[in-house]
Amino acid sequence: MLRDRLNVVIGGVLFSTGGVAIKAATLTGWQLSCFRSFIAGVAVLLLVPNARHGWSWRSLVVAVPYAATFTLFTLANKLTTAANAIFLQDTAPFYILLLGPLLLGERIRRNDIALMLALIIGLGLIFNSIQDSSEIATNPELGNLLATCAGLSWALTVIGLRWIAIRSKKHKEQPEAAVVTGCFLASLMAVFFSFPIESSTTVDWLIIFYLGVFQIGLAYSLIAKGIRSISALETSLLLLVEPVFSPIWAWLLLAENPGFLSILGGSLVISATAIHSFQKTMKNH
Repeated sequence: MLRDRLNVVIGGVLFSTGGVAIKAATLTGWQLSCFRSFIAGVAVLLLVPNARHGWSWRSLVVAVPYAATFTLFTLANKLTTAANAIFLQDTAPFYILLLGPLLLGERIRRNDIALMLALIIGLGLIFNSIQDSSEIATNPELGNLLATCAGLSWALTVIGLRWIAIRSKKHKEQPEAAVVTGCFLASLMAVFFSFPIESSTTVDWLIIFYLGVFQIGLAYSLIAKGIRSISALETSLLLLVEPVFSPIWAWLLLAENPGFLSILGGSLVISATAIHSFQKTMKNH
């Protein structure tokens, strides 16, 4: 059990390094998305056995929002702060609750409304934290908009992966197959905007290799192992290390300061999500 928890935590910490690594590279967001996604797809295919089978047309359907999330998050990190990018993407539960009645047949409950209000307030605080552009956050307004869209696409991805996971109990389908498909689709989407590569360094390619193999591939492999024996609640709470650590890495390594309102809004998003997950699980028990 301890090893499984550590696997999930380490996976979440690896996820959290994505923002600072993307910012540290001199390649464009499209180029990083293209090569990072392709390497990540190969890494997940090699490291996660379930990703090698259980493919269906549903894998492609779910891969579309997954690829969009990959792309939007990468572009957003080049344009706004790492903190804003991950905080805004993590407002996904708002869209999941909003779309739940339509796509999952789940009705909105009273505590769901409280979470949605908290996420709206958090989103508003983050948008009001917009600072002047800088070398590592060249267009904060556009970056925040893309990160918000990433929150919506990630919500659709989660709903889709859950759809496949439920079907996998009776059919030969695996959500991991959709993840791999999404990685390759994201790479294909970015190819058209990635060439020519005017300049690159050895460090750039090392960063791409790290992002694909470790930040995505290894992280996903560790989390896949860990969730086999721990509850969904505990998994979701342990993975909150990602939005907590992401701005810390950017601050430590790049001296990026997202501002008070961003941290306040992000803290509200993280704490509201944690409380809601805990309350929902306790009610189910």
